[in-house]
Amino acid sequence: MSGAETIFTYGAPGLKFGVGASEEIGYDLGQYDVRRVLVLTDPGVAATGHPQRIAEQMAGFGIEARVFDGVQVEPTDASFTAAIDHARQTGPWDAFVAVGGGSTIDTAKAVNLLTSNDGELMDYVNAPVGKARAPKNPLKPLVAVPTTTGTGAESTTICVLDVLALKVKTGISHARLRPTLAVVDPALTLSQPAGVTAAAGMDILCHALESYTARSFTSYDSKSPEQRVPYCGSNPISDLWSEQAMTLLSTSFRRAVHHGDDAAAREQMALAATMAGLGFGNAGVHIPHANAYPIAGRVHESCPDFRPAGYPADEAMVPHGMAVSLTAPEAFRWTFSSSPERHLRAAGLLAPGHDHGADAGTLPAVLGDLMRDIGIPNGLGEVGYGEGDIDDLVTGTMQQQRLLSTAPREVTEEDAAGILGRSLGLW
Repeated sequence: MSGAETIFTYGAPGLKFGVGASEEIGYDLGQYDVRRVLVLTDPGVAATGHPQRIAEQMAGFGIEARVFDGVQVEPTDASFTAAIDHARQTGPWDAFVAVGGGSTIDTAKAVNLLTSNDGELMDYVNAPVGKARAPKNPLKPLVAVPTTTGTGAESTTICVLDVLALKVKTGISHARLRPTLAVVDPALTLSQPAGVTAAAGMDILCHALESYTARSFTSYDSKSPEQRVPYCGSNPISDLWSEQAMTLLSTSFRRAVHHGDDAAAREQMALAATMAGLGFGNAGVHIPHANAYPIAGRVHESCPDFRPAGYPADEAMVPHGMAVSLTAPEAFRWTFSSSPERHLRAAGLLAPGHDHGADAGTLPAVLGDLMRDIGIPNGLGEVGYGEGDIDDLVTGTMQQQRLLSTAPREVTEEDAAGILGRSLGLW
């Protein structure tokens, strides 16, 4: 086929949203005629009691549910493999329920994939890191119950992990990974610490901004049906979700960080996360996320002393949402020329009524003001990276071609180095 693409695709999980939604999961799973369910979570979320409560609630619908609380925050190939091994050894399972943040939902996706299909984890990891094998068999029902407002993992077709030996963050992407049902209960996010709310909220924001500024689906060459991928570029449907997410963030983000007990702000943030996920889960993300993978993946080597507020203090980490945000201002300064009107529109949605000018610095200024207010570190330098790390970070970024292919401008190594270098200190 030749010429410009004329078709975009849209996919989404079933959605149940609202306070108390997590109390109905037993009923929801009963509609799929399941009898044995594995509930996955991490130790921190397990301590809240939510996963056990959800598991016990299923018994009233004739469902046996067991809780696995060994999910690792910021998962690795090793932690994915441990969860997969546990599920294989204790299965078979009719369905899976993920109660937690993106780490838990992504782990559940990998468990679902590798208990429904043969092979090993690296067989399915995206190329060039893995073999990018597609699953042959259908997956089991997966219910995603986010307890953090940010990742959008409950809506997407990808799971993200660190490959420890290669010091790179990558993922597995396939349409079958998308959860069957997203159950978004804002009440589960009330205990989220301020630092987690800030980092996860920047992930929401970058999901919306990156999908909104992604190259249009019409900019690609025409594809045959078997060539179509879940992330097809910005399109009219994803644009609507992104704009709505930014509008909600403009009034709720700062409030949710500084007043975590504000139920209305928490609900708006949960809705923004859901909407942004429904947008980028089809349009895709680009440069800030491509940069974030090596930023998070190399932290143990380059930033061994960084401990973000609100996260486990026993190991160094740059949380995913924070890693995405650290290069976002400079990334959007660089992409401005591709669609000035979209960048200015986004700035206006995020900071209505503010006059920041009408140039390439407008959106970065809006982001900088927000990041200062909510306590996001001042660029890569503040988390521990320096000039000597740029080459390695560029190498990691350029491995994320699946993401960079969605960028509105072609990204060279020199371009990536410039964005990363200018992000060592933002203000």
